[in-house]
Amino acid sequence: MYSFRSMFASACLLAMSISPVFAADGVEQVTLKAADGVVVHGVYYQASHPKALILLFHQAGSSKGEYAAIAPRLVSAGYSAMAIDQRSGGELFGTNETVAGLPKSAGYLEAKPDLEAALAWGEAQKLPIAIWGSSYSSSLVFVVASEHPGQVKAVLAFSPGEYFDDKTMIGEAAKKVTVPVFVTSANSLDEINAARGILAASPSTMKVQYIPKSGGVHGSSTLLPGRNQAGAEANWSAVLQFLGKVF
Repeated sequence: MYSFRSMFASACLLAMSISPVFAADGVEQVTLKAADGVVVHGVYYQASHPKALILLFHQAGSSKGEYAAIAPRLVSAGYSAMAIDQRSGGELFGTNETVAGLPKSAGYLEAKPDLEAALAWGEAQKLPIAIWGSSYSSSLVFVVASEHPGQVKAVLAFSPGEYFDDKTMIGEAAKKVTVPVFVTSANSLDEINAARGILAASPSTMKVQYIPKSGGVHGSSTLLPGRNQAGAEANWSAVLQFLGKVF
């Protein structure tokens, strides 16, 4: 498992850095209930005429605030988005309301019902659904996609890896993912190789691994200029190109 402690420390200093402002047409608070009864908090960013709905899942120690600047840009590109606070998270980008309602943050794998609750909510919106994960959740999205093949139309994974006790879990899940897949990572050999191995396991006929030529940081933060000044726009171009081909 990668160590996140140093990344959290630097992210806390940079989380409030100024990023380009993209206006969402409508933003509303959403409350979901996971299958085991845990209340999951989210924010829905609604586009006027959405091509698809993108469900956004954060990294370890984080919250839905990780997407406060990312989701509006997706809306500007024509995609509605919903970001949730998973039960495994923290204060990295602001208060995690789901964790705040629990005795403590849960383990990574325990957050899977939260992703599934978001997917169930997404189905009710009657739009094609892409699921997007950051760090540990970028691995969980492969598990969710493998178990819900008819519901998930695309997977985007920012710094996926075998983060769980079973070091074959994500590769095995990827073997069942046939929808279009996009992966990227920090400009780090370990992260690039981890993403490459998971992507290689998928039988999808549309697979993209974006390897940053300059810049590139862990998780979805690679799209934030305040965290990745050298490479954020190139990453955005790759993401939007992929989404444009799928939807």
